[in-house]
Amino acid sequence: MGDHEGRGDDFEKKADQKLSGWGLFGNKYEEAADLLDRAGNFFKLAKNWSRAAAVYKKIADCHLQGDSKHEAASAYVEAANCYKKFSPQDAAQALNNAVNLFLEIGRLNMAARYSKDIGEIYQQEQDLENAAVYLNRAADLFDSEGQSSQANSMTQKIAEIYAQLEKYQKATELFEEIARKSINNNLLKYGVRGILLNAGLCQLCRGDTVAINNSLERYQDIDPTFSGTREYKLLADLAGSMDEGDVGKFTDAVKEFDSMTRLDPWKTTLLLKAKNELKKKDEDEDDLT
Repeated sequence: MGDHEGRGDDFEKKADQKLSGWGLFGNKYEEAADLLDRAGNFFKLAKNWSRAAAVYKKIADCHLQGDSKHEAASAYVEAANCYKKFSPQDAAQALNNAVNLFLEIGRLNMAARYSKDIGEIYQQEQDLENAAVYLNRAADLFDSEGQSSQANSMTQKIAEIYAQLEKYQKATELFEEIARKSINNNLLKYGVRGILLNAGLCQLCRGDTVAINNSLERYQDIDPTFSGTREYKLLADLAGSMDEGDVGKFTDAVKEFDSMTRLDPWKTTLLLKAKNELKKKDEDEDDLT
């Protein structure tokens, strides 16, 4: 491993010498980039991710000197892959540099892909506000490239984040937007009932029973088959239990649905929030009597 690092040092020194000297026909940056690429490979073999990341950033600078923006963007992606090993924030910054270059040269699909990666890094780091920003950028770019399935997937992630941030109205609106876009798409329409369930759960967390019941009518307009689904029955039962202030009925409805279709952690978290709101409302009413 030490030998790998030593060889990486040698190639980086040669590249630095190349950069500090005179180049014929302006090709010294290209030659230095090749030497640095070899250095980067050796640093990766040595698992010295910090040195490798720094070298790939230098490669990006070389390519920018030669106006090779695609190669520079690719070098920033390599730097980000190294940064992911020890510094997610630096990885996100390197990927952001790559995204900006891909946008400049019209590689929108690549820009979308790496905007998604940035959003997911921030999501893992629990920086949900920044995660939403970059996932939204990814959604817009995928949509502009006609990749509706990918765009919907990003929008769904954003809606889930808004719900985590307790921005339930925004989350509801996004889920409903996805459902409307998906219902006439043969590939996506079968997922609509799950999307409408997500929208309804966000409404439940707001504790507004009138809004919940209005939503159920609206969801039937979006998908006429929705009223015959287990998802609709769950939302209707939960809305009824909230209207009646019946915590037991709420719990039974959740258990019945979960026995047939396992609830994921995101839905479970929202249901707990909605149940707590119901308990709080029930306690407040008891205090008044």
